[in-house]
Amino acid sequence: MSSMEEETLPLSVIHVNKSLVFINRLHTILHSIALCFLVYYRLCFFFQDSITRETPLLPYLLVFSSEIILSLIWIFDQAFRWNPIKRTVFPERLPENDKLPNIDVFICTADPTKEPTLDVMNTVLSAMAMDYPPEKLHVYVSDDGGSPITLNGMKEAWKFAKWWIPFCTRYIILCRSPEAYFSDSQNDGDDLSENVEFIADKRIIKVDCKLDCFSIFGV
Repeated sequence: MSSMEEETLPLSVIHVNKSLVFINRLHTILHSIALCFLVYYRLCFFFQDSITRETPLLPYLLVFSSEIILSLIWIFDQAFRWNPIKRTVFPERLPENDKLPNIDVFICTADPTKEPTLDVMNTVLSAMAMDYPPEKLHVYVSDDGGSPITLNGMKEAWKFAKWWIPFCTRYIILCRSPEAYFSDSQNDGDDLSENVEFIADKRIIKVDCKLDCFSIFGV
């Protein structure tokens, strides 16, 4: 295969799941018919004589309004079910590192009480540790609240990144969120579990370095 043909090959291919298409569309149609009957039944209430009505108008309107809202939410939720697809990716077709585009990652936060600083810093570290040429990857944190806790967290995350990113790169770690990596017991059974250097480095990051950098957050 020529280099020109390799450049024109797609990085991913989309497949339509035909078995799910029939099931999902049939369910959507039947459910929509049922909703139409429900709306018709509810609307008939307003054409009844006010004397013969057994249900007060206000509670009926509240129930009808809630049903309309839930029906709209359900209708909007059917978009991805109407044409379900699955994607096959081909990472081996990616161009060389020098031909990859630059990537900017923006992480926004505002309130450290509603968005715990530790979770934000795990997101930052995950983005920084992505398997991508470091000179083409830029990570930005936007703190709309201007919290000193977030600023201090960034300083500690920067210290931890000096250990975490080389560790991920050296041992080709797939799960690059520190919190997710160390909380998943399956990661203890890595293929490198018999590697003495890997065990030593993992202990340094998990115990010594992590405690030093994130003790302020109670980790």
